Amino acid sequence: MNKVIFLDVDGTLIDYEAKTPASAKKAIDLARANGHRVYICTGCSKAEVLQRDLPELDGMIGANGGYVEDHDQVVMHQSLTYEQTKRVVDWCTERKLGIILECNSGRYVDPIFLEQGPDAFARYREGKGAVNVSREDQAKRIREQFFIVEGDERYRDDVNKISFVLSSYQDHLDSKEEFSDMIANTWGGKGELAIFGDLGPSGITKKNAIEKLLDYIGADQKDTISFGDAKIDLSMFELCAFNVAMGNGGKEIKEAADYITTDVNDDGVYNAFRYLKLID
Repeated sequence: MNKVIFLDVDGTLIDYEAKTPASAKKAIDLARANGHRVYICTGCSKAEVLQRDLPELDGMIGANGGYVEDHDQVVMHQSLTYEQTKRVVDWCTERKLGIILECNSGRYVDPIFLEQGPDAFARYREGKGAVNVSREDQAKRIREQFFIVEGDERYRDDVNKISFVLSSYQDHLDSKEEFSDMIANTWGGKGELAIFGDLGPSGITKKNAIEKLLDYIGADQKDTISFGDAKIDLSMFELCAFNVAMGNGGKEIKEAADYITTDVNDDGVYNAFRYLKLID
């Protein structure tokens, strides 16, 4: 029976240097040749996905479930309203928190993020095991991969979600209270060590997006397999019939998994695909 496979991206399909292991690309190519469908299911926007060196896929779920695509056909897209975006931008500006506006057309940052982003991204990578990450290199990456916007340019109606640098965990807690009409998450670290907060449209989850995609392609839930490494991936695990945690994943995702594979850089995807007999 052909399967429908959902792969988280960071820490699952790609490593924390944003590189896709050759073995993962090979596994996906072979699985698709065997008739299985493979999708990514990620917090990234389409613009960020297009900057990654990924293998050919059947489609994607982006923005933690806010965007669904099958073979370049948009199945669903729910973004923040102009008014919601303006409220969040103004709130972050008042608190001097740098922002990333994550859109399918690109990722947009404000001048505050240009100051805070290099250290925040460096700490994120160091938390995943990288050593002596250059803040200068991170600043260069931001200027190469992000658009810089100021003033009213920050107010948009096509924003999938807004990430912001946390000065402390209290910023996240305050955002949950201030923006009760949105979904508040954190990323880049566990619990109070989180580096970023983010806000997205209410009702958006990876689980909900998978349900919409399965309905669109006429596939059955019993034929689904998901791969993840972090707490945000638990909603995929709630729905999919079989769930794989990466060896580099956190405690919660491993406890919820049916199978734990090796680390992302130790052929984790490839080894799991062989274990599940998706490939020979």
